[in-house]
Amino acid sequence: MDSVLRQSKAMCPFLKAASPATLRALSTSARPKPSPCGGTMSKLQVLGHRCPVMGKAMAVQSARAGAVATGLRAFSGQPKTGKARIHTSGLQEARTADGPIIEARENVRRALGHNGGSIDKFNYEGFYTTELDKKHKDKSYRYFNNINRLAKEFPRAHMANKDERVTVWCANDYLGMGRNKRVLNTMKETLDEYGAGAGGTRNISGHNRHAVELENTLAKLHAKEAALIFSSCYVANDATLATLGSKMPDCVILSDSLNHASMIQGIRHSGTKKVVFKHNDVADLEAKLASLPLHVPKIIAFESVYSMCGSIGPIEGICDLADKYGAITFLDEVHAVGMYGPNGAGVAEHLDWEAHQKGSTRDTIMDRIDIITGTLGKAYGCVGGYIAGSGKLVDMIRSLAPGFIFTTSLPPATMAGAKASIEYQMEYDDDRKLQQLHTRAVKEELNNRDIPVIPNPSHIIPILVGNAELAKAASDMLLQDYQIYVQSINYPTVPVGQERLRITPTPGHTKEYRDELVEAVDQIWTRLGIKRTSQWAAEGGFIGVGEQGKVEEPLWTDGQLGIEQATKEMKANGRPDGSFTEALLEREGSNATRLAGRVAAR
Repeated sequence: MDSVLRQSKAMCPFLKAASPATLRALSTSARPKPSPCGGTMSKLQVLGHRCPVMGKAMAVQSARAGAVATGLRAFSGQPKTGKARIHTSGLQEARTADGPIIEARENVRRALGHNGGSIDKFNYEGFYTTELDKKHKDKSYRYFNNINRLAKEFPRAHMANKDERVTVWCANDYLGMGRNKRVLNTMKETLDEYGAGAGGTRNISGHNRHAVELENTLAKLHAKEAALIFSSCYVANDATLATLGSKMPDCVILSDSLNHASMIQGIRHSGTKKVVFKHNDVADLEAKLASLPLHVPKIIAFESVYSMCGSIGPIEGICDLADKYGAITFLDEVHAVGMYGPNGAGVAEHLDWEAHQKGSTRDTIMDRIDIITGTLGKAYGCVGGYIAGSGKLVDMIRSLAPGFIFTTSLPPATMAGAKASIEYQMEYDDDRKLQQLHTRAVKEELNNRDIPVIPNPSHIIPILVGNAELAKAASDMLLQDYQIYVQSINYPTVPVGQERLRITPTPGHTKEYRDELVEAVDQIWTRLGIKRTSQWAAEGGFIGVGEQGKVEEPLWTDGQLGIEQATKEMKANGRPDGSFTEALLEREGSNATRLAGRVAAR
């Protein structure tokens, strides 16, 4: 637009001489001179009609606009009757009845420059093709691989052909609970007794004891008064934010810039004001909170673990700001439930480890969070989502949220299996400890080979590629040449230029699998010429890769993982005692000893 204006000023003596203020004044002041389409013209339009160049152009435009307006008036001027007419008489009568409509269509057609023939109907298939071509052109088109996870061979899977075995390295079944015997047996028993489906929505025919028991378990997990189950956490986030934002008068929702699409969609559906703050930047958040009136209802929406980069939200700092500026907190713990804390309740619980280990929840960080959302489909290995909070909040969402009211309930077997999975992880933390150990080992080996891992304190291992085409090629090579499945991540999940591979170790990814993965990635980086960490560092670093001093300490400490105790016992008798350390040795072998030795040497 600026370029056009500069060119116009260079060519037109009037525009060249007139100041911006003069042009604004002329465009906003009206004279009682009728325009061809009705209404009045501004002084600038009047002057334009006098111009030998612009005058001709405006005359043509006015003629077209007038024809379109005539056509639209003919459309809108048709008499409306109480019931539809069905033309059962001859063709001539039908043409007579539709005469004004046909004439209007002709006026519109001529106004739009169609001098012959008929206006074509919208080309839907052509539209689909154009949109897909855009995805292919920018290399962000998504291909789905046929991956069938095998419960008895976790983390192995087969492709379309059952004989084609691959190792899955990117599933969000972080703890392998999708094949846990207690979960499967519970689901089988419930399926046999209660059948496959729920029978409908909770409001009509889907409410049952399985829903009540699961919600009670979730409320207990997060030390909240109540919980509510949804078909997914996408729906939970969308429905809850949309309902709160639309019902609270003048509500403002403050959203982290890296929030999940489900929260973004919920805020959009609420129709309320949105304020985006910089990712994990409490100073920027406070500046935005301070600019809002204290009496205005405010919701701070953020995550505990951001799944594509692995960063951890500053939960305590955000709680402090919420107290100070009269806001409520909405924390998405989707990628953290089951994974952090002594009971697996998430990062908010993990930050007060000792208190929660003793069963004390009062005045903890988790207690300060107003609304917690989570999923049953990742670390718990089932499907579904939920919110947890005060009894009145949950009752309000249950009563008002369309995303809950009009959605079929989860099947009884699914809810029973999810409850069994949560209770299992509340009792037993070895799985998440092993997952953390495997994550540490993979990160360390990749770093040793100059592979660019985006630094973070969580269980996510994002490997920076920085190019959509290269990321897809690396993913394809891993699958085709090494039988390793790691999906590439591109826009819109991550910004253009930040494409990556996202690796998620599980308790089942033992040393043999880890060694295969690291060797394969190293070879592919060489074959495709993808930038390594040292190359990013030479360019000044990028999103944490190759940046000086960018070190993220793991959220799980050595003490919480039991490494310190294992090290002491190893030194004392050469083999540790206790179920955790025995399992660690059995699964880790020499790597466990090496890891414990490194920790002791620090």
